[in-house]
Amino acid sequence: MPRQSQQLHPHREPVTPLDAATVLLLRDAPAPDGTTRLEVLMTRRSDKASFVPGAYVFPGGGIEAQDGDAATHALADQRPAQNAARLTDAMAAIRESFEELGVLLARRADGRWADAADIAAIARQLPPGTTFAAECAARGLRLAADSIYWLAHWTADRNLPKRFAVPFLVARMPEGQEPVADESEQFEPVWVSPADALARHEAGQFFMIFPTIRTLQRLAQFADVQAVLAAVAHEQPLWVSSPRSGFVNGTRAPHMEHEPPYGELALVCPDGQVAHTLDWQSETPVPLLKNLQRLTAPNPGVMTGPGTNSYLVGDPGTGYIAIDPGPADTAHLERLWRAAGGNIRMIVCTHSHPDHSPGAAPLQAMVLAHGRAKPPILGLPSQPTARAHSQFTPDRALQNDELLTLAGQGMDGKITHTLQVIHTPGHAANHLCLLLREDGLLFSGDHILNGSTTVIDPPDGNMADYLDSLDRLDRLCAEHGVEFILPAHGYVLGEARTAIARLKAHRLAREAKVLAAMQAQPEGSMEDWVRLAYDDVPERIWPVAQRSLLAHIERIRMLEPGND
Repeated sequence: MPRQSQQLHPHREPVTPLDAATVLLLRDAPAPDGTTRLEVLMTRRSDKASFVPGAYVFPGGGIEAQDGDAATHALADQRPAQNAARLTDAMAAIRESFEELGVLLARRADGRWADAADIAAIARQLPPGTTFAAECAARGLRLAADSIYWLAHWTADRNLPKRFAVPFLVARMPEGQEPVADESEQFEPVWVSPADALARHEAGQFFMIFPTIRTLQRLAQFADVQAVLAAVAHEQPLWVSSPRSGFVNGTRAPHMEHEPPYGELALVCPDGQVAHTLDWQSETPVPLLKNLQRLTAPNPGVMTGPGTNSYLVGDPGTGYIAIDPGPADTAHLERLWRAAGGNIRMIVCTHSHPDHSPGAAPLQAMVLAHGRAKPPILGLPSQPTARAHSQFTPDRALQNDELLTLAGQGMDGKITHTLQVIHTPGHAANHLCLLLREDGLLFSGDHILNGSTTVIDPPDGNMADYLDSLDRLDRLCAEHGVEFILPAHGYVLGEARTAIARLKAHRLAREAKVLAAMQAQPEGSMEDWVRLAYDDVPERIWPVAQRSLLAHIERIRMLEPGND
């Protein structure tokens, strides 16, 4: 973890979330085209509600003591996989759907759902000392917790003054029942398809909050109720999320864990403050920590994403190490120089590709011209396998595991920033990564990217080396407690080891598709194989994908019996 002393913002402890539960009541309904479609029951919250007033929501509310009571649990039917916590969630969802909408998820002894007479006989708001489950039992009903499944789990954004931790449950709407809102907390019950709800929200007619929107987006992928229930039958949530928010175009924008900005928000604002701007721009440095700034070169494109990230590690008391100065763009290099106050002690290139290293020499000259000591250009020289535009000779070649140290006097005394050099061939033969040891940060160059996979282009690129380097990075992340990866293109990645494991699994899955394509068409051409192995990427990417295809083929053939 980064040192607390390097965090940009004073720590602010998030509010402890309250336990609640919500249930998505589902039905299959006639569609305009004569088929059936999935619909979900939603209601509008009171305009005077203390939490998301006026929003369209699924029925639910806070978990009460009665929901977790063993005597209450004994009055419910349950599946063997529903432990006490899951049963408590289901009981809260059943109770809340009755109190808010008059929907009674309970059955008679013969299996029939509760009917209108049962619903009318039970008060929505019971007097003290009486529990909802006991009232149902008095009518000969057992609560149908066994019909409720775990769809997802949301914990509210850490910056909110009032937070809830909420399992989102799903159940089929009982036959013969009609929802009737309580007209105090909930209004206007409506059956709506996920797609229609999302379209109405986009049009400004159906206000919903982020977890509701994201849940409906996932739900829209299912054709009917049975498909949803089949997907959750394994008793595990389809997703678990506690969103983080930053600013995009000046507006607060929440993001889930699988979305590219999430790791960066976790690094810059670990306690969830909404204080970080996510817009890509090249004009000003982006502070990530007190000792870490990012400047993105103005070279966006298919291969570079938003542009090449140049990083400055250090502070005014220690001076700075510039990582990947990028292309020889004078304006970008001047911004890099100014962000360091001219005090650049070293320039390190992760590899020799033309979007990473050409800026090194002019940046060095710029520092020297302003009266500072000449910062050495460090890295690994390009190999004979490198293409002509990727020739690079550093002032000094770095050694694997070498330590580059900045030391100086900070506000709290002596401070150091130490980068460990890690040779990681694969994307390029001279590729290296850097580990900021005091803060557990990995600068990954092009070896690991956010939002895409790097191209492995033989002969300088090698897939076997690439996968071996991933394994080495994983071991180092485990050894040094690395949680964040800072790539040369894209946002900061969080959960470093998970990201590495996911990337390796993706590469091996792609290799399996390459092998299958080769076996399906043993006399096929590269064009034939890329069409089969990369059928899930746009055709315009296939010419670039052929480079990595060749790298996979070389590794496959290397692994064939009889080859060393």
